[in-house]
Amino acid sequence: MASERSGGERTEFQTAEEQHELLKHRKYLSIVNCMPKRYVVGIMAFFGFCNIYALRVNLSVAIVAMTENQTKHIGGNKTVTIYPDFTYDAHTKGIILGSFFYGYILTQIPGGYLATRLGGKYLFGGGVFLTALFTLITPLCARWSVYLLVAVRVLEGLFEGVTYPSIHAIWSKWAPPQEKTKLATLAFSGSYIGTVISLPMSAALAQTSAGWPSIFYVFGSIAVLWFFMWCYLVAESPAKHPTISNAELEYIQGNIGYTDEQVQDVSPPWRSILTSLPVWAIVAAHFAENWGFYTWLTELPTFMNNVLHFNMYQAGFLAALPYLVMAFVVQGSGHLGDFLRGRVQVSTEAVRKIFTCGAFAFQVVFMIAAGYSTSRTSCMVCLTIAVGIGGFAWGGFSVNHLDIAPQFASILMGLSNTFATLPGIISPYLTGVIVTTKGDPGQWQIVFYLAAIIYIFGAIVYGLLASGVRQKWAEVMTGYLPHHEVIITTMPETHQE
Repeated sequence: MASERSGGERTEFQTAEEQHELLKHRKYLSIVNCMPKRYVVGIMAFFGFCNIYALRVNLSVAIVAMTENQTKHIGGNKTVTIYPDFTYDAHTKGIILGSFFYGYILTQIPGGYLATRLGGKYLFGGGVFLTALFTLITPLCARWSVYLLVAVRVLEGLFEGVTYPSIHAIWSKWAPPQEKTKLATLAFSGSYIGTVISLPMSAALAQTSAGWPSIFYVFGSIAVLWFFMWCYLVAESPAKHPTISNAELEYIQGNIGYTDEQVQDVSPPWRSILTSLPVWAIVAAHFAENWGFYTWLTELPTFMNNVLHFNMYQAGFLAALPYLVMAFVVQGSGHLGDFLRGRVQVSTEAVRKIFTCGAFAFQVVFMIAAGYSTSRTSCMVCLTIAVGIGGFAWGGFSVNHLDIAPQFASILMGLSNTFATLPGIISPYLTGVIVTTKGDPGQWQIVFYLAAIIYIFGAIVYGLLASGVRQKWAEVMTGYLPHHEVIITTMPETHQE
């Protein structure tokens, strides 16, 4: 029981409820402190990518609610038609949907270079934060002018463009080689979970009394909250983390082979990077995968609405299914890839090529099959497999930057993602040019065949040119300078020392 002094002052004793809350808080802190800090970074990066893609794809659903008539039931058999706020034609919608990538492509290589020089923590977090702020003002800009809407989407892309390169700068310091695939794919899988959450949630928000503007307000606010948690929980490198155990610090840095101090002043070997065939193999694979991915990311709700005749809510919900499958496949590929490399002793190069080229081959088959499906169910099954199986490719080429040049991985990611962003600009526009008749499946078959051809191109180039070993121009001559005399090279205990 608690006792009180005269005058209402509290003693050192607490109520049973307060003691219970304190014990819960201490238990939570104990769990957080016991969890290896590299996994904390991975989990927070996962949620970061959730936000990145939620902010990116919500317009794909919102633009349907912004431009097409909606029918709402008001009781009994009575319905009311709600007319749209905007009357954009297909060409204008293609420009709006693609405008994000006009800014996104510009900051890939600069983002990679800045992450190498300055670190990835605040570049990654700041990119999400500023994108969230522009998302919050999107409804206001849209009502003022279509040109202002395009401008704000370009700015969102500009700031979000630094996120993918900067995350590899973080993994170059936090991910031991034997765990880099599963840690990187843990983070990347957040992109697809964000898509899964964003598409149906956006459709549901659009049908509320707040209407389509609530889509931007909700996702923008969530991303702002994530930013403050990221700043509090994540450190730039293991050596800068205030509560990391000595065992985990030595395990990470001993296996990586260098500290961030040893490579922070090393100038990128630009000529070697730009003439490296393994680098261009990654570029080709990244471009191919993103062509199919961005085609469906921006156009799948429209395809399902116009060709498969789902209503807006059904289209938003079902369009999320392929990305739910992809999220699990991405994470599974990371664990399987590290298992094959570690326990089974399959070479890194073989794992990267099997995952990437194999995924592309399956995507070609199911992409074309979707175009000739005779029912909505079979078409959705084929599309779900075609998109979802691409998760294996992310266990291949997307981690390959860390294999061949870990200290320059952010620059390599910036380079490959620059070319991989081109599909986001070209594909929506090209789809708008090809698909001129609403609901014509034959025109969509051309879109499918084009994606299949690009997948084949990516598989051939990657299969011939990719590598899984550190390149000579990326070798660190000084080696790791340990904090202790013996470098720990086995998995450490997770308790604090």
